Amino acid sequence: MSAAHTPRHPHVFAEPFGSAELSRFTDTGPEASLRRLEQIAHLMDTAFVLPGINRRVGLDAVMGLVPVIGDIAGVAIASYIVYEAKRLGAPRWLIARMAANVAFDGLVGAVPVAGDLFDAAFKANRRNVQLLRRHLEKKGNLRPSEIEGTATRLD
Repeated sequence: MSAAHTPRHPHVFAEPFGSAELSRFTDTGPEASLRRLEQIAHLMDTAFVLPGINRRVGLDAVMGLVPVIGDIAGVAIASYIVYEAKRLGAPRWLIARMAANVAFDGLVGAVPVAGDLFDAAFKANRRNVQLLRRHLEKKGNLRPSEIEGTATRLD
């Protein structure tokens, strides 16, 4: 091949088209998994802002408006987060605490009207992902999301 026909950026052709997007969904490492779980928790608990009251709610609160089916769907998605925590090696006590959050959210959320308001406030998915994040950071499987200490401005 002549110099005119060699690609300038050979790394561009290193992966088949679309494989970067696919690996984003198939990567089972702790950081990639937690990133996906955080996206699910955001969608379920804080994706939308209610105009007028400036309060964030997610699909969990919206689905809860549909009797029975919406509550079951919300619990199923929240249970997936607990399943992923188990797959990532969370201890039994943490799995139990996360499952209790899901059960509490599901039971109280099943109560008409008051349960829907509770769903908008409790945010079990965000709580569970935060519990998992703290555990993985302490265990050393995950880089800290926050840096401990104080900052000093250097001017």
